[in-house]
Amino acid sequence: MAHVVSVIFFLIESWVVEGNSGHDMFGSVVMGIGTVGAARIRDILAPLPSSAAENLSFKGFISRRSLEEQHGGKQITVEDAVRRDDIKVAFVCTENSAHEENIRTFLEAGKHVCVDYPMSLTHRSAVDLLNLAQEKGVVLHEEHIELLTPDYKQLKKDIAGKKLEEGYLTFTGGPLKAGFGFPSFSGIARLTWLVEMFGELNVTAASVVEDQEKMYIKMTAQLETKDHKCLTWIEERGPGLARVKSINFRFDSCTMTQLPLGTREPVGLFMQDLVLFSQKLMGQVPRDQLHAERCRVIHCLELADRIQQLSQQSQALTQDD
Repeated sequence: MAHVVSVIFFLIESWVVEGNSGHDMFGSVVMGIGTVGAARIRDILAPLPSSAAENLSFKGFISRRSLEEQHGGKQITVEDAVRRDDIKVAFVCTENSAHEENIRTFLEAGKHVCVDYPMSLTHRSAVDLLNLAQEKGVVLHEEHIELLTPDYKQLKKDIAGKKLEEGYLTFTGGPLKAGFGFPSFSGIARLTWLVEMFGELNVTAASVVEDQEKMYIKMTAQLETKDHKCLTWIEERGPGLARVKSINFRFDSCTMTQLPLGTREPVGLFMQDLVLFSQKLMGQVPRDQLHAERCRVIHCLELADRIQQLSQQSQALTQDD
């Protein structure tokens, strides 16, 4: 199913990209004024010189709170943003559980959308949203700054040409905030790492241990590569847990147990992502790159869905026992 949908995306993407090439400025609204929303406003107002991001302009922001002007931009309602012809782009920076509804609202109005990962909390709804974007002839871009980090870029270089035998990727952190979804979705950045490094994966087993009163949850997913090599992905969240990502990858020639220290780049992660999104708006991203990205997004969300299903089934069986 995912393969068929991906082919459809690829065929329609050419029209979307070429159809956007005549635009010059894209009036933008930012929805959600947290850390990410503030970063988006900052970067729109001071884009990377001579980059596609210079084609964005800040028209206002949307928030559930009543706020004063932010960097010269006034607070507006969703209804205003949808109605205004000078607003072409929406940056959705809300909690994960609100992504789907907010994206759909802007897509229905023919607005381009940039959203924090994950774009929704189910694979099926994500495919529906991507289909809707194609129908409307607009760009729906899911941000993935974890692929732009120096440690990831260096890690991918370091494993190039090596044959995986077995691997572990573990993440720990503080309690999950309300609205962030099941760990396979809230932690989809780590799953995306694994897919980008080792290709399409299959879920063979998954489980979850949870104590809601103590705000603790631990998800363990068993994954398998096309070469039938095992990968274990663990997400553990709870009070007092330090935010740490660790690896243990055993290859045919060596074992890697520490993330490499990549070279920090002068351009920030959100700015790099903003430039990529803007390039999509301008029709400057190669079709094969768009196709590969769509396939990866769909595949990761499908894996996240399967992990959640198997974890909850395992949890139900344990409770029955």
